[in-house]
Amino acid sequence: MTPFAIIARLNAARIHHTITSIRDDAIMIDAAVPGERWEIEVFEDGHVEIERYTSDCEIAGEAALVDLFARFSDTQ
Repeated sequence: MTPFAIIARLNAARIHHTITSIRDDAIMIDAAVPGERWEIEVFEDGHVEIERYTSDCEIAGEAALVDLFARFSDTQ
């Protein structure tokens, strides 16, 4: 499926999405639906890779940011 076909399907389904790139040989389409986020990568050679991230539906408060920054920050 081409990036244009994927975007057309997302638009038709009214699924929010953004287009980015984190690899030199691929376009990434990030899509968000309730409880899930999809990373759809379309590569120069035409193959498609999809990663799905699902929510455990647990809502954290602002205090969780301290832990997240501590765990994932590049600063020492």
